[in-house]
Amino acid sequence: MKNNQFARLTVDHKTVVNELKAIHFYDDQMIGVTSPTEVYQLLLRKAFLTTKEEGSFTSKLKNYLATPSLDLKDYFASKKPVTTEIFYLVALQLLEFLVTEDFAIDHPVEAMHQMQLPTVETKGNWHKDQLLDAWYLLLTTHTKNGQTFLDRLTNQGYFIPFYDLPAREKPLFFNGKAQAVFDPAKLVREVVYVESSVDSDCDGQLDLLKVEILRPSDTEHGLSVPALFTASPYNQGINHEAGSRAMHDVNVPLQAKKANRLTYQDIAYRKEKHSLPAPRPVAGETRHAAETFSRERSYTLNDYFLVRGFAAVYAAGIGTLDSDGVQTCGDPQQTEATKNVIEWLNGKRRAFTNRTDNIAISAWWCNGWVAMTGRSYLGTLATAAATTGVEGLKTIISEAAISSWYDYYREGGLVIAPGGFPGEDADVLAIETQSRMKAPADYILRVKDFFTKQMDQMARGMDRESGNYTPFWDARNYRKSINKIKCDVLMIHGLNDWNVKPGQVEALWQGLRSVPVSKKIILHQGQHIYINAFRSIDYTDMINLWISHELYGVQNGAKEVLPDVIVQDNLIPETWTAYSDWSNPHSDKTVFHLSPGTLTEGCGSNSIQSFKDDLPIDDFKRYTEHIDQWENELISNQKQALHANRLIFKSAPFEKAQIVNGKVAIHVKTASSQPFGMLSFQLIDFGEEKRLNPSPTPIQRMELGCNWREDTLREFTLAKFPTPFKMITKGHLNLQNRENPWKVNELMPNQFYTFEITLQPTFHKLAAGHQLGLIIYATDFAMTVRGNQAVRYSIDLSDCHLDVPFQ
Repeated sequence: MKNNQFARLTVDHKTVVNELKAIHFYDDQMIGVTSPTEVYQLLLRKAFLTTKEEGSFTSKLKNYLATPSLDLKDYFASKKPVTTEIFYLVALQLLEFLVTEDFAIDHPVEAMHQMQLPTVETKGNWHKDQLLDAWYLLLTTHTKNGQTFLDRLTNQGYFIPFYDLPAREKPLFFNGKAQAVFDPAKLVREVVYVESSVDSDCDGQLDLLKVEILRPSDTEHGLSVPALFTASPYNQGINHEAGSRAMHDVNVPLQAKKANRLTYQDIAYRKEKHSLPAPRPVAGETRHAAETFSRERSYTLNDYFLVRGFAAVYAAGIGTLDSDGVQTCGDPQQTEATKNVIEWLNGKRRAFTNRTDNIAISAWWCNGWVAMTGRSYLGTLATAAATTGVEGLKTIISEAAISSWYDYYREGGLVIAPGGFPGEDADVLAIETQSRMKAPADYILRVKDFFTKQMDQMARGMDRESGNYTPFWDARNYRKSINKIKCDVLMIHGLNDWNVKPGQVEALWQGLRSVPVSKKIILHQGQHIYINAFRSIDYTDMINLWISHELYGVQNGAKEVLPDVIVQDNLIPETWTAYSDWSNPHSDKTVFHLSPGTLTEGCGSNSIQSFKDDLPIDDFKRYTEHIDQWENELISNQKQALHANRLIFKSAPFEKAQIVNGKVAIHVKTASSQPFGMLSFQLIDFGEEKRLNPSPTPIQRMELGCNWREDTLREFTLAKFPTPFKMITKGHLNLQNRENPWKVNELMPNQFYTFEITLQPTFHKLAAGHQLGLIIYATDFAMTVRGNQAVRYSIDLSDCHLDVPFQ
């Protein structure tokens, strides 16, 4: 195992003593003790929480080795001094590592180094100050099972006595991070209805938004807390069946498009001016909600922080169960409604206790500071809200977030499905998340007809027939407003996420370069997943350090301590590395030219190579039903059904490892046999290697506090067997959109045209001896339309090259 801790703070001895006192590890009894051995025993006595009496404590000491030949009981009886070897042999056991299985009994310090666990080392016997420093460091060190030693003690009940501290003495911070001193059994659960500034269902009233709140009971006694706000359109349920019925057929032909001369100004979104209804009259005010709930659809990261002095706030937004309005799939109304909840938390907007009585209620318990959390659509709305510059939003923690909806459902003039969901589109997602359908009287009697018309309008606006960038998509492009972002931004994204592709976060990262806010990014090797319960990285600690600073103003150096870029290694398990940048647009490129079957840094070839796009009907049907077979056979060297449907080019084996960091650009000269066409590209890592499994392996359940909720600890592990290749990244283009996604060019059959395309950005390490590969093909069975059309493509290799940004 490797321990990657980026959020652990190094502090001086004075801070060690003060913070150990604050959490009651260093108390009055210890102050007068000078013997390091006696202090050590007292510290362990506090850490063995399940032992109520001295006899049971002594019995527990017998389970731990102090030396290869002495247990802890006999060690303390011998009055021997504390040494580095003794302390860390015990520490490894406290951290749940197993003797012989995880480390050699004779070399505990060496084992600490190998597992990247921090140590305090000195020759000879330790004095009291060294022992306290080492104990402090141990409390902040991760165990074998994914949390710090202090969090392990927390789960066993260490902080239960702190629940009764006066509100003025909370929250409590240790090593710059909030601790679990709030009683989860006494959380206040309440529902309010925020009055938005949109009328998305055009019923003549401003939409009310149902908001579910969980907050510490200490807020009833004078404590103001910040809010972790998760805007999730899935929060009140989804309509699986209705969404499935709305899915589009992707086994349709690619069509020739009529050429146009459009500029961006021709298709730019222009907000229509509508007069909004007047706000509701206020019939009274109260501090007490009239509605509660039993269990929210929670996010485990929020659960972790609920017992550490933060409120969790959930809102599904317009068009969802118990809220007003209709779903609009990312348009400015949805952004505005999301922003409105933040305004209420910040004291700038009102809410009501229900949808009828007009009794106003404020977020009096909130200190006005908000962080937004969540993955996918949830992170997307966090990004959208940030681009409004709304006051009170201090930071967003956006995971796998969309920054432009066009690039989610389209690419380069093509209809492109998010990975794993062929046939989905913006209208399908709107229908799935219009959970007002789950209240039949509300939906059928009040909004169904309007929503049906809205979906017809959405179908026209998203223009699935052309795949072009239109005003519909421009309205859903948050990148245009990145310069309005005022909050700090922490981004997390999977380098193998083909649902929300890496280009979404890379575009946000690039746009933030000139914006005067703090920005950090974590890139992992997963697909469309959360990483808050991974064993090899202290993700939760990093978030704790970050939001303790952002939302409580703790001067913990979070912005300086946390690296700007953290990347998970794709070759070596449990390895995360800090870098200064990702996808620097000014980085040098290595140019590879194309010759038949090869990528070369020398001269290319003057030859023309061709491939077809259609398949025998049996093979076509097989691939539509088994996309995994298509993905494997497309890359395979073995002769199979796709042999004539793609071109493969490979570099010479690399003498040493290479890192591809950023966007690979391809310059291609091509011709289509029809007046339409598309090209797809994949960059491949060729080489026999045991690679990380595509999905993380569950390890065990992990507690998030004492008698509180749980998560599943996970980790990426190596596959049992080597594989000959791995796709690094891909890209697609409609040949009629070779200039941009809104302008359509004429495509004359069999005439050559040149164009450039950048593939999805990546950060990928090629091992020594591996080859870089490029595959050129047309139909992507996982993402594009699948017409099985008789189209032949020709590539003029004399004018083709690949620009690769090696680290």
